[in-house]
Amino acid sequence: MTPSWPSFWAHIPQADRAAVSEILGDLLGTGVIFGDAGRDRQLFELARLYRAELAEYLAPLGIELFQDPDRPLFQARPIPGECPLTTRFSKDETLVVLTLWRIYDDHRMMQTSDTAMLTANDLDARLRLYFEKIVPPTPAHLERILSKLRRKRLIRYQSNDDRPGESGIEILPTLARAIPFEGTEWEEQVALYQVADQPTEPNVEGKGSGDNAELEAAE
Repeated sequence: MTPSWPSFWAHIPQADRAAVSEILGDLLGTGVIFGDAGRDRQLFELARLYRAELAEYLAPLGIELFQDPDRPLFQARPIPGECPLTTRFSKDETLVVLTLWRIYDDHRMMQTSDTAMLTANDLDARLRLYFEKIVPPTPAHLERILSKLRRKRLIRYQSNDDRPGESGIEILPTLARAIPFEGTEWEEQVALYQVADQPTEPNVEGKGSGDNAELEAAE
């Protein structure tokens, strides 16, 4: 049985309702509407039209709707301490996210191009640089982590089955906003992991062998 359309959105035309439902599904499922091409662009334009309605819908869940002023991007960002719809990264996932965040931040500071691109080999090298006492994820485990981040629309990831180290990664601006560090917070997070360790794999609950230093982001 299909739920009835909410009465508080009765003013939204019938022709727009399926797309508005799709927009909400994306915002709650991935946290992002990134309208750079095709169908995503259509959804972004419609989200602009109904921005106030979407923001009001998300507000009781402790989520703010952010529109990037420079890109066709909407992001649903959980308000710390108020939003129950968050996902926890495992320890290995946290290491990868911290590394990608630093690469993206460095790229923004240098302003060499509009997109931050790297390969899996580049990421592995940075992981070893920033966490020299930690054994990095195996290639297969790194593939799983990057696939998860792609589903969360924090990166674009093109796997290369023949040469895994040459798999392409584009860091999306959503990553920096999903985990918005301020001041020395990045260094403080990294310092939590600067101890000798053994390779880790996530357990059946998706939690790594790390402790409460794991990061959280929008579900």
